[in-house]
Amino acid sequence: MPPSPLTPPTPPTPPTGAAVVGRRAVLGVAAAAAPALLGLSAAAPASAAPARPAGTSTGAVAARADDLPGGGDLGPNVIVFDPSTAGIQATLDQVFQQQESAQFDTGRYALLFKPGNYSGLNAQLGFYTSIAGLGLSPDDTTINGDVTVDAGWFGGNATQNFWRSAENLALVPVSGTNRWAVAQAAPFRRMHVRGGLNLAPDGYGWASGGYIADSRIDGQVAPYSQQQWYTRDSSVGGWANAVWNMVFSGVEGAPAQSFPDPPYTTLDTTPVSREKPFLYLDGDTYRVFLPEKRTDARGVTWGNGTPRGTSLPLTQFYVARPGDGAATLNQALTQGLHLLLTPGIYHLEAPVQVNAAGTVVLGLGYATLVPDDGVTAVKVADVDGVRLAGFLVDAGTVNSETLLEVGPQGASADHSADPTTVQDVFVRIGGAGAGKATTSMVVNSNHTIVDHTWVWRADHGTGVGWDTNRADYGIVVNGDDVLATGLFVEHFNKYDVQWNGERGRTVFFQNEKAYDAPDQAAVQDGSVRGYAAYKVADSVTTHEGWGLGSYCYYNVDPTIVQHHGFAAPDTPGVKFHDLLVVSLGGQGQFEHVINETGAATSGTTTTPSTVVSYP
Repeated sequence: MPPSPLTPPTPPTPPTGAAVVGRRAVLGVAAAAAPALLGLSAAAPASAAPARPAGTSTGAVAARADDLPGGGDLGPNVIVFDPSTAGIQATLDQVFQQQESAQFDTGRYALLFKPGNYSGLNAQLGFYTSIAGLGLSPDDTTINGDVTVDAGWFGGNATQNFWRSAENLALVPVSGTNRWAVAQAAPFRRMHVRGGLNLAPDGYGWASGGYIADSRIDGQVAPYSQQQWYTRDSSVGGWANAVWNMVFSGVEGAPAQSFPDPPYTTLDTTPVSREKPFLYLDGDTYRVFLPEKRTDARGVTWGNGTPRGTSLPLTQFYVARPGDGAATLNQALTQGLHLLLTPGIYHLEAPVQVNAAGTVVLGLGYATLVPDDGVTAVKVADVDGVRLAGFLVDAGTVNSETLLEVGPQGASADHSADPTTVQDVFVRIGGAGAGKATTSMVVNSNHTIVDHTWVWRADHGTGVGWDTNRADYGIVVNGDDVLATGLFVEHFNKYDVQWNGERGRTVFFQNEKAYDAPDQAAVQDGSVRGYAAYKVADSVTTHEGWGLGSYCYYNVDPTIVQHHGFAAPDTPGVKFHDLLVVSLGGQGQFEHVINETGAATSGTTTTPSTVVSYP
């Protein structure tokens, strides 16, 4: 996020006694890692039902002596609690102490709560920490207390509160309002807050998120200084304010459409959605629930009893551990097993090849795949119903042409009945070390749903520089009828998003152009000054987007001019609604919003230039 010395937008009047931060802090290098976490206590063993021969799972080949087992122990970085567990708060505090400022460290944790009632807890979440309930419904697991994200580690600035998540819990906040001050890659899914939700840090400093899905907040959601937010298929008791770009689809209680003043973009329903798979307990047996696809969705999936979908026993998954390479993971997939990636770092000597229809690859605790020697991390065949969810891909030091491929080049099958979904799959180039990739994510399969991703060429950390962590393209979409809900893509050397497929749709887009461009020539796109953040190919005849924003902060050369944030063919079938561009602190400027339409940004006021409808 931008290290700009800007005054935050004025939020609604904060509660009596609260101070508003007047200046945005300058980004620092990643904090030194905390000491290793030792002696975690009192958690129930994280094990699954007894393993059985993998070959007996649906679609598997006959079991052989050297087959990998399905199911098994979830490993030391998955910590499971039940209401009788002693010392829960001490364990939560221990994990947080290690992870609070460990932005580019290697720690990864999943904190899982068995169904029941818990009291007096405050689960503060640091980097690479996920918290989740193990019931079928969020209301099966109630925490009388809080799940908190704040920004004390960074001087009250929440713009770097990345890579953490909360899922499948009911919260009864101690003060009546839970604090969730996050930035990118921090999903709040399948949550029931029996009270309000505050999305700003203590002190009301800068924040830049975020994403809510399949959740019910009984009280008001108060974003305060959050610059943008996307909420999908949920229910809220009210929404307090907006800064630049607040987008809602399928949200009961959402504010009415009013962009740009206030900047609310509201769709009654989400065109197509299918919620993220999740781990739960059926008695004492772990299973993975697979929610069904919904069309024109609205509201939560779990409000009227058992959610709709199917489930798989964990015995049909290979429970992967850090240290497993591509050979082991591909062996498991070849046997017909799904993959459960437990928290940790996985170095890959070859691509993980997902070839079977209906395969699930589910990560816990921000399991991280690192492709070595320039390979692609994950390749998905042109098949129905693959579900990729809950993991991070971190580019290696040798340039990869691609990091994630959904479908091979030329994929043409119809997957409308059972699309592939990519959910909470995040991609990073640099930051944790020098990494390179020509294109981060390529979507070739038709009807793919990309539901919440952050694809990030790092602007801070280690291994960062215009050519040090070179990455030309964030997402390239070649498939037809692809839908993106919650698309965050930032800092790429050329196009952040390049959309070549027909009938594509995007609901919510957040972008920042690369800060570190050395001069105008470095971002020259032929005769056009600056690569668009979101480029629809000239050959496309049908495309639509709602609630899209792009920001520039060219702090290396503030004289750089970005001709437009969005580029698309001028044809009736290509439509955009509620677009904005912003120059942060006058560090570079936009001439237009989309093509030749929209006023230029100017000065240092960070006032967006908007286009309500295009063409």
